Formats: sequence, C-alpha cells, structure tokens
Amino acid sequence: MPANFRIPRSSRALTRTHKAAVAGVATLGAAAIAFTAVPGGAHTTASADTVAAPVQIGSQPVKDVKASVTDQLAGTSVKIQAIEAKKQAAAQHKARTAAAQHKAEAAARHKAQAAHKAAKAASRSAERPRMETVAAATSYGNNLDGWIRKSLSIMRQHNIPGSYSGLHRNIMRESSGNPAAMNGWDINARNGIPSKGLLQVIQPTFNAYHVPGTSANIYDPVANITAAANYAAHRYGSIDNVNSAY
Repeated sequence: MPANFRIPRSSRALTRTHKAAVAGVATLGAAAIAFTAVPGGAHTTASADTVAAPVQIGSQPVKDVKASVTDQLAGTSVKIQAIEAKKQAAAQHKARTAAAQHKAEAAARHKAQAAHKAAKAASRSAERPRMETVAAATSYGNNLDGWIRKSLSIMRQHNIPGSYSGLHRNIMRESSGNPAAMNGWDINARNGIPSKGLLQVIQPTFNAYHVPGTSANIYDPVANITAAANYAAHRYGSIDNVNSAY
C-alpha cells in the first residue's frame, strides 16, 4: 500500500453508527420475541412498569377455609340429629296413641259385653216373674183335670218331669180320682202311716218331697200330686215310669 494512503476519518464514525444500529436491531428483536411469546388474545398494552404481584398462599386462609367447612359439617350433623329426634318422637307418639286407642277399644268392648250380659240377665229375671204371673193368673177347674194341669204348671217351674197321661193313669189306679182316699189295710196302714190322697202318699214321704208354694195339707189335690211326682222323679226318673204301687 502506498505510504501516503490514509483511511478516511469518517470510517470510525460509521463504525459507531453501525454499532448503534446493531444494538437497536437487537433490541427490536428481543421485543419481537417477547411479543410473540404473549398468548393469543392477551393484552400487550401493559407498560414495563406494571409487574404482576406474586401469588402467595399463606397458612391463615387455608385454616379459615378448613374451619368454615368443619362448622358447616357440624351444623349439618346437628340438623340431621334434630330430624332423627323428631322422627323418633313422632313414632313414639304414634305408638302411644295406638296403644291408648287399643286400650280404649278393649274397654269399650268389655263394657258393651258387660252391658249385654246385664241386659240379658235382667230380661231373664223379668221374663221369669212374667211367666209365673201368667201361670198364677191361669184359672184351673176344681176337678181332676184342673188339679192335674195346675200340678203340671208347678212341676215345670221346679223342673219336675212328668206328663198329664202319666199323672192321670197313676191317680186312677191309686185313688180313682178321690182326693180324700185313704188306704187302711196295707202295710203302711198297719204301721200307722196310711197312704192318703190322689196318689196315696204316706205322710213322711209327703213331708220330704213337699214342693214350696203348695199347700202343707196332704189331702190337698195339687199338693198331693206335686209331692208324689217329685218323689217319683227322684226314685224312678219320672211319674211316667210308675205303673204299679210305688
């Protein structure tokens, strides 16, 4: 190179300019890279001075959330217990009500049964005097037929068996229908206790089998028939079973 050749002074200035341009291009490139790194739809107008505050999770907020959840669970448990207690109380009340109703119904049935029995007994008591009154009011002839029929009425009241034909048959055989008849020749007469009346009854037998409500006179036709029928019922089952001396 010729010794007198010199590089112009302006070359150093260009060099500084170039450096400045390169620095600017680098800065623009970094900005472009930063811009492309921003997600789509995000705002890019924030200034460089705006810096997001760092998210910190402290222990106190977590504790507060846990306590709140615990309180809510405790409140729910209390509510459930209250509901269950109400259900149990309602069930117990229903059971007590049903038991009381059952007891009342049983008492009502018992009372009704007792009233029915009492009414039935009263009806029977009222019916018995009515029947006896009707029997007493019935008039019977003062003859053998009337005596037999009246005796049969009294016999029914005292549950003494016997029929009209059975009485009539034995009366006719023993006394021929004479209420004053007396046997003075048989063994009873010889022993001093002669047979008397329609059915020829001795005095000891008449006294033993006399039916209340009839005359105490052995010669009374109705008293004689009824006492003899009562004696025959105890010994033979019924006056109808007697066909000879008894």
